[in-house]
Amino acid sequence: MCQRCAWSTATELETRYHDEVWGVPQTDDQTLFEYLILESAQAGLSWRTILEKREGYRHQYEGLIL
Repeated sequence: MCQRCAWSTATELETRYHDEVWGVPQTDDQTLFEYLILESAQAGLSWRTILEKREGYRHQYEGLIL
């Protein structure tokens, strides 16, 4: 098991994000676009809030052609 950052231990959602997504290199344009949207939305909000809204963002941007 990897050593987890302190921010990632508050909820199971944050722990899964840390273990499965955080720091994993990406080259897929759609995935990178999703991360850009999440980062933009995070300004002033907690990551927990953004992660809880992640599926909603995916739904809103589904089918968007880059």
